[in-house]
Amino acid sequence: MSKSPNFLINIMGPTAVGKSSLALILAERYNLEIFSSDSRQVFKELTIGTAKPSIAELSKVKHHFINSRSIIENYSAGQYEKEVIPALDNYFKDHQVAILVGGTGLYIDAILQGLDKFPDIPDDIKSEVNDDYEEKGIEYLVEELQNKDPIHAKKIDQKNSRRVIRAIQVIRTSGKTYHSFLNQKKEKRDFIPINLILKMDRPNLYERINNRVMEMRDNGLIEEVKGLIKYRNLPSLQTVGYQELFPYLDGEVSLNKCLDEIKKNSRRYAKRQITWLKKYDCPSFYPNETAEILDYLKPSLAR
Repeated sequence: MSKSPNFLINIMGPTAVGKSSLALILAERYNLEIFSSDSRQVFKELTIGTAKPSIAELSKVKHHFINSRSIIENYSAGQYEKEVIPALDNYFKDHQVAILVGGTGLYIDAILQGLDKFPDIPDDIKSEVNDDYEEKGIEYLVEELQNKDPIHAKKIDQKNSRRVIRAIQVIRTSGKTYHSFLNQKKEKRDFIPINLILKMDRPNLYERINNRVMEMRDNGLIEEVKGLIKYRNLPSLQTVGYQELFPYLDGEVSLNKCLDEIKKNSRRYAKRQITWLKKYDCPSFYPNETAEILDYLKPSLAR
């Protein structure tokens, strides 16, 4: 007799839309566990600025890949894939339904279909590219990318230093274009994803984002960032909600200006997430449509 299929309920949507709240409702009601696809909530030192579930919420429902790493560790989507798939396989030995929730597109891709495989970058090339960036600026690396991989240069955000640096590292290591490593064969998974998107009218979403930033301020965000200032150059701190506050802590600009930057960058991030989600052909719901969501999930939850 063949085993019944396993289901992974994948809750997606822009930042601040209410994904975590829905995940907790489902997990408590059906005794499920939650796997995080948030690339910043994995770090135990980042709490307030990442809108991490509270201690009480974490105690009610078992969460995976939250508070499991330190910011001083280099952690990538590739490492996440290597850890999360065995964790899910182990979970599905005794369960048939799990919940995936988060807004990091690359992490979601890693779980659902696997990531394109790139060469390991030697330390000397990492140092070489980083030195070029520090000494010659992003324009120098962008010009190299345009010359060696014009196809990828047109697709990439050329102001995103991390992506440009990564592309140049791959090119110098392999002698091949970066785009030649993309769109490889997708991995087969031992679960069926049930994708859904939480949506919200843009004005309401932006208001919610703005309000959440002020709640973070009131809950101790400034003190959290102040305690991390010596790590400010780590990749894990180059994220919305943290990087904007360093100028304030340096005495260069006002707190209100930095908070406005967090709001603006959070809204931009939400806009990019909404664009990314368009590739998914799945139902979308407003956060208050719990009955409709449960009806959609009924086939997988009735196990």
